[in-house]
Amino acid sequence: MERDFNELVQKYNVAAPRYTSYPTVPYWETETWNTEQWINHVQSTFFQSSGLNGQGISLYVHLPFCEHLCTYCGCNTHITKNHKLEDPYITAVLREWQLYKQVLGSAIPISELHLGGGTPTFFNPHQLQRLINGLLDGNRVTDEASFSFEAHPANTTEMHLQVLYDVGFRRLSLGIQDFDPDVQRVINRRQTEADVWRVIEQARGIGYSSINFDLIYGLPLQTLDRISHTVAKVLVMKPDRISFYSYAHVPWMKPGQRLFTESDLPRGNDKLALYQLGRQLILDAGYHDVGMDHFALAGDGLFKSAAAGNLHRNFMGYTERYTPLLIGLGVSSISDAWFSFAQNVKKLETYYAYIQEGKFPLIKGHVLTVEDLVLRRHILDIMCRGLTVLGNPVAPDADVMRRLRPMQDDGLITIHGPEIQVTATGRSFLRNICTAFDQRLALGGNKSGLFSQSI
Repeated sequence: MERDFNELVQKYNVAAPRYTSYPTVPYWETETWNTEQWINHVQSTFFQSSGLNGQGISLYVHLPFCEHLCTYCGCNTHITKNHKLEDPYITAVLREWQLYKQVLGSAIPISELHLGGGTPTFFNPHQLQRLINGLLDGNRVTDEASFSFEAHPANTTEMHLQVLYDVGFRRLSLGIQDFDPDVQRVINRRQTEADVWRVIEQARGIGYSSINFDLIYGLPLQTLDRISHTVAKVLVMKPDRISFYSYAHVPWMKPGQRLFTESDLPRGNDKLALYQLGRQLILDAGYHDVGMDHFALAGDGLFKSAAAGNLHRNFMGYTERYTPLLIGLGVSSISDAWFSFAQNVKKLETYYAYIQEGKFPLIKGHVLTVEDLVLRRHILDIMCRGLTVLGNPVAPDADVMRRLRPMQDDGLITIHGPEIQVTATGRSFLRNICTAFDQRLALGGNKSGLFSQSI
């Protein structure tokens, strides 16, 4: 069985999207998209599905500043130690939000709010308080709303935790990646166990109900012994959730990743062994496999959502609820109105220029076709529920079935009539299974270099 699984890894360890959207960003047809069309979709989705009697909306705010470059990072960041940049950035984000409020009206129901980065805890707690108060001003927080933020253990203070708790935050995600000092040195991501323990104890003492740890396998200098020690330390700390990601090595897109050599990276079976060991240790400790790369304790909302069939996936990753409208604010943020996508400009100076002119700072987007919408639903169902039903509402192209058949032969899925079910083995290959539904990937080629390896 072990040999068979290794053979599957050799076959399916190919470049593939992570499917936080469909179509994925490289296949957006931007020539058929414009800002006016996007705003029309935002309004129609809001008033039909997300408004006063709907599910509410999700807000994502990208806070790009970091004091140091983490060499593994693939995010859009701005490296600086100049904290004078905080105030104008918060002001610009709130002005961008005001543009959306002008087209959506007042009393907007907010169901989900996430601060990502960058390093949100780069910002002074009072600046974050100003940001959240500005976002919520005149609007309504829905029942059981979920507010979360990403934090660097080394610079997250008790004041950060208290101020954000006071404005509604109950979840935080700590970027751990690895506890080994040699790995931390080469990826330039340093925080001590004492840093993490301090943040955990302060957060739990204040009343946070869910703490997530981000871990990455496949980092330079990682070994089985090192990943084992890192996971063991994590399990003692017992976060409510663990995200265990594959390192995406794309130095042609992120030059900071060139600060270590290819020979430093675990490859092939060595990287697979890191994943298998870490995953098994996490499961043996009582965590449950949720979606892809995520694990949660039975009492955590993410597990409960998955068990109830309510798990959703969007540009923020896995979330506990489905909201038809996600608005992204700040540089490079991506928004989703279900029928279309839009992305903000990526450069800080350009973003400021748009805001100064009173314009939505958008650079590109995509309007989904009827086929896109059908395939998007199938991919979402596979990623969140491990199950999809063909012919709902219409059958996918015959090419999709042709691509699924070898996966059935390899034991990744079962096909019973119109029902496609992911097997226990197939849970390690969700990205690959989704590629079978990805017509744009099939027709447009794999756009080599844009996607990381699937395992």
